[in-house]
Amino acid sequence: MSALDEFFGIGVTTTLGSHTFQAEEIKAFARKYDPQPFHVDEEAARRSVFGALCASGWHTAATWMKYNLKLRQDTVPVAWTGPGPRPEFGPSPGFRELKWLKPVFAGETITFTRTGIDHRPIASRPGWRMLTILCEAFDTRGDKVIEFTSAILVKTG
Repeated sequence: MSALDEFFGIGVTTTLGSHTFQAEEIKAFARKYDPQPFHVDEEAARRSVFGALCASGWHTAATWMKYNLKLRQDTVPVAWTGPGPRPEFGPSPGFRELKWLKPVFAGETITFTRTGIDHRPIASRPGWRMLTILCEAFDTRGDKVIEFTSAILVKTG
């Protein structure tokens, strides 16, 4: 395993943290960003295909990002043992294959993870690499509720 593979956690699943989605939080997010009845009104949610109030998929994805960044800020960074300066994480050019696999109901606790998939040099940007990670979240039964693949630009030279 190369120093970059180790630093990026290639093949390693990291638990980012867990979050309990409360009803008022679900409604507040939905009123602002995704005001569909099954996200903002408990009675309407009971009559919907979901049968109960559930979080917006965008809320679940945004919470994954919150925990991803919190772990990066709250922990001692992985020691850099490779040549040259320590890699610096930059912005993400996007994600793909977003799947909301199960609804996240009010009161449910969801655990967020990330797994390093691969990285490659960017031909048009010398000194930069594209890191690809698998982003997932699971309910307390172990069922996956969300999954997507994210790309991150990393300055390596």
